[in-house]
Amino acid sequence: MKHYTSGEELIAEIRKRAELFIAEFDDVPASGLHTLKDGVDRTPTQMIAYQLGWMDLLLGWERDERAGREVVTPAPGHRWNRLGGLHSSFYEQWRDASLLRLQEAFRERIDDVVTLVASLSQDELFKPGQRAWASSTPSAWPVAKWIHINTVAPFTSFRTKIRSWKRR
Repeated sequence: MKHYTSGEELIAEIRKRAELFIAEFDDVPASGLHTLKDGVDRTPTQMIAYQLGWMDLLLGWERDERAGREVVTPAPGHRWNRLGGLHSSFYEQWRDASLLRLQEAFRERIDDVVTLVASLSQDELFKPGQRAWASSTPSAWPVAKWIHINTVAPFTSFRTKIRSWKRR
């Protein structure tokens, strides 16, 4: 994982990787949004839905903790070692959305994640143990790492997937 020295650096990387990822969909035809292609494990709609689902969870964990509610990670009824059902719920939620709606929702979530990062202090971002939800697994990562693995990392790897999908 990339090491960030500030929230501003994390925000810049989120915005950069998000825009590179979502711009790849500008030339995906509507007729192909639900098409699986050999060698690519998700459809274009599923690729964006995956990102939306994880950003929604991340934002929800923080919102619930701030409200004093118990946070269940990754989500109620789902376990870390069995995420297939959770991913399927993301795909189902966004199945009928147009590409434009998916892209709008993606950009809205990016703005929400950026707002979250900007609202946190250096300690809250980079020191372990600052949030119960971030300490909910044995790794007890700092919040910044959770944000990175739910934004920058998949935006980068899924950009490769959508580019591969477009070449097939």
